[in-house]
Amino acid sequence: GRGDGQVINGHAHSRSPWTMFHGPNLGYIVEQYEKFLNDELVDSDLKEKFLEWGAPTFPKEKLELSNNQLPTTISNIEQLIQIINLLNNIRSQGHLVAKINPLDDEEKADPFPDMKQFQITEQYLKSIPATAVLTDCPLDVQTAWDAIERLKETYTKTITFEFEHVEERSWLYKLVESRPIHHILGKTEKLNLLQSLTEVENFEQFLHRTFVGQKRFSIEGLDMLVPMLNELLRLSESHSTNNVLIGMAHRGRLSVLAHVLKKAYHYIFAEFQHLYVDNGKQPGWSGDVKYHLGWEHAYSKNMEVTLANNPSHLEFVGPVIQGFTRAAQDNRHKEGYPTQDTSKALAILIHGDAAFPGQGIVAETLNLANIPGYSTGGTIHIIANNLIGFTTDSADSRSTKYASDLAKGFGIPIIHVNADEPEACLAAVSIAYQYRTKFQKDVLIDLIGYRRFGHNEMDDPAVTQPKVYKKIAKHPTVRKIYANFLRKEEIITEAELEQLNQNVLNKLKIEYEKVFQQSSHKQETSLSAVVKNGLPSINTKIPFHILEKINSELLTWQKDFHVYPKLKRILERRKNSFDDNGKIEWALAEELAFATILQDGTPIRLSGQDSQRGTFAHRHIVLHDSETNQLTSPLHGISDVRVSFTVHNSPLSEAAVVGFEYGYNVFSPETLVLWEAQYGDFSNTAQTFFDQFITAGRAKWSQKSGVTLLLPHGYEGQGAEHSSARVERFLQLSAENNWTVANVTTAAQYFHLLRRQAAILGTEYVRPLVLMTPKSLLRQALTSSPAIELTEGGFQTILEQPTLGGKVEEVKRIIFTTGKIAVDLAVELNKKNSKDLDKLHIIRVEQLYPFPKEKVEAIFSKYKKAEEIVWVQEEPKNMGAWQYIAPHLSSFLSNGQTLEYIGRQEQSSPAVGDPHVHKLQQEQILKQALTINSLLFKV
Repeated sequence: GRGDGQVINGHAHSRSPWTMFHGPNLGYIVEQYEKFLNDELVDSDLKEKFLEWGAPTFPKEKLELSNNQLPTTISNIEQLIQIINLLNNIRSQGHLVAKINPLDDEEKADPFPDMKQFQITEQYLKSIPATAVLTDCPLDVQTAWDAIERLKETYTKTITFEFEHVEERSWLYKLVESRPIHHILGKTEKLNLLQSLTEVENFEQFLHRTFVGQKRFSIEGLDMLVPMLNELLRLSESHSTNNVLIGMAHRGRLSVLAHVLKKAYHYIFAEFQHLYVDNGKQPGWSGDVKYHLGWEHAYSKNMEVTLANNPSHLEFVGPVIQGFTRAAQDNRHKEGYPTQDTSKALAILIHGDAAFPGQGIVAETLNLANIPGYSTGGTIHIIANNLIGFTTDSADSRSTKYASDLAKGFGIPIIHVNADEPEACLAAVSIAYQYRTKFQKDVLIDLIGYRRFGHNEMDDPAVTQPKVYKKIAKHPTVRKIYANFLRKEEIITEAELEQLNQNVLNKLKIEYEKVFQQSSHKQETSLSAVVKNGLPSINTKIPFHILEKINSELLTWQKDFHVYPKLKRILERRKNSFDDNGKIEWALAEELAFATILQDGTPIRLSGQDSQRGTFAHRHIVLHDSETNQLTSPLHGISDVRVSFTVHNSPLSEAAVVGFEYGYNVFSPETLVLWEAQYGDFSNTAQTFFDQFITAGRAKWSQKSGVTLLLPHGYEGQGAEHSSARVERFLQLSAENNWTVANVTTAAQYFHLLRRQAAILGTEYVRPLVLMTPKSLLRQALTSSPAIELTEGGFQTILEQPTLGGKVEEVKRIIFTTGKIAVDLAVELNKKNSKDLDKLHIIRVEQLYPFPKEKVEAIFSKYKKAEEIVWVQEEPKNMGAWQYIAPHLSSFLSNGQTLEYIGRQEQSSPAVGDPHVHKLQQEQILKQALTINSLLFKV
């Protein structure tokens, strides 16, 4: 109950216990009491107090303001609640009436509750102290009326916020409400801002006049993006950041290159003229269009700025930038996990308003933000929002009110700002940077402007948006708007404005003349000799005693670490791997390869959806204490290691994670970066990265990568989605020695191939590795290797079946094959009488691309009397390696020889779903392969 003389906790109180609350706390109590009355969720302790003490009441002296006093009746409390509701409503709904669209001049209906219905007048509001309804009041906010006016000024003008979904909203409210949002710019700062806008506008207009009809994807209508980026660079440099990594699509890229990355104007002009300027940063031999190219800029002695290359797949550069950034933040020069310093690098992603909600890669990338193996300490996102996608209106491109709404699901603060308000835009940057610095989380600026021309300056946008383009035709540019503002403030004169404009034009003309003085027509380019000639011979063997010692260290755990008993028994079997009759199975060969690579000074990063244990419970490269769940990796206990090893179970994402790992490797070329698919065909969803980045990045952009893809592949009757890694797709993309595609069948081969891949990192020979890895074969005895195969020899591009081909003159059929079915054939061979097999030989093509031409040619030369050359595969005829391999094998055929195919018929699905049917098919393939003059299908 409520009243004087209450007994509370055994003590008599002469007045209400609510008197202990005052100022901001009073407002909070009132707000919570209203929730209590409405049966909304309230803290349990506070709910007990409401039940015990009743409605909050306060003595008059607590609410004094000058000579005014607030009565403490229930009616006053309800009015106080309504005032607080209004303030919260302004916070949450203010953006609905804010002037954030430069082209929207319509008055919007006020969404806020009418205080008159609660008998609340301006005079009444001025009688209430601001501290009763608003926390962290600045000195100039004295009354509730002042508080309402302050919040309207904060949330309904040309910059506004959506913070209510954010965990740190109290901090954000305080930041934007407790002081003026706009920083006061000095005269020099204002003139610098005008200078930047003048350079952007004149550059774009110069391109428009000079290169008529050529695509440039103009920034006009969002010109403030350039000063905003430059402000982020200034803030980053002042905080001792070493790298700023920027990803963006093509809209506005040329202006960003010129005015943020400082790419010389005449370089860009030369590209429009299809001329060549030797600037030391030329793209690869194939090249790319100018608005896809990246650039690097030394901003200061200690800070480098990178704009990443990006194809027209718009948002797919996002995870690549995250990989760049994490690589820049990680210290890999010590054993164990890398140590991350998020202050060393900042990621900035510039999105399109149609692409941000429209492309799923955005959600995948946002999801990486707070995952330990992928976090980068917060990305600053900017939506370059021109309110249109190509020719599509916003209503047709998203289901949400704002392009930014996707970010709400990830708890990201959103700042909407009018692109025609330069100082508001800089305020948005300041708030975003402060939040990222404080909380190490993503933040988003929705920069709302327009697009002055069509999608690519060749379109006529009035065809599809006639109404809006009538407005745009009459709308002044942001440079003109800001110039007029400064002129009225008497910061600059009309004559000075004209001189500023002329100076920029003169510079553009001078730079244009340089094109013809310093450039020439591009000559046809070709592969460098290093790329064209392929990999050199690389020593990948390791002495026996080193491997034996490593094996012992891998099985030595801390005394207080409890390995799961069943797993412990499995792992301890490896102790015998180096005995006379011992064999090294696949997972151990991998671990030994990793250990020796680390000892050689190469850091390793492995990720995939289940990579710590391995999808097929084979790897166990991270162990869980069976009692405490503490984690440890045996590879962190290897001696003579001075670099990091890290392995992460990735989120259920292929595209974003592949992009991330590719980016990580590009930025840290000395690191062996491996991505493992849960099943090989799951990599389907990362196809854009294979097509546009991994396979062609060097040819287009001179962007080298040695990333390794581990793709479990093999037909075991598990259905269409657990069989094929779609090797045919990778082979179709193979050209110009762009990568290695392999399908190896022994642990030793895997060991040497990993070591070879590590050896070429950071060299001109580097290239990605696409490796089909086993599933059921992981525990097949025939894939295990004796130690001598690791300590001697190296990776072999082809393997001959050791039990066949001894009687050269008698061999009539040579089977070429690859991968799991080669092992299946070997198993079948063991069931047959060796006398029946003298006419047969089997060749495993372990490296599919580059095709081992010399090795295969030697086979044909040796077995000249072979009449049947057969390719055997488990994939359907229209898949697998057949269509790639057939022309190669055909080129070696001599008189009387035929090339024939044994395998499944052409199918639309990679594999059948019935395991019984699969087994019958597989048995038939094996039978036909091992029977001379017997084919399933004639070629």
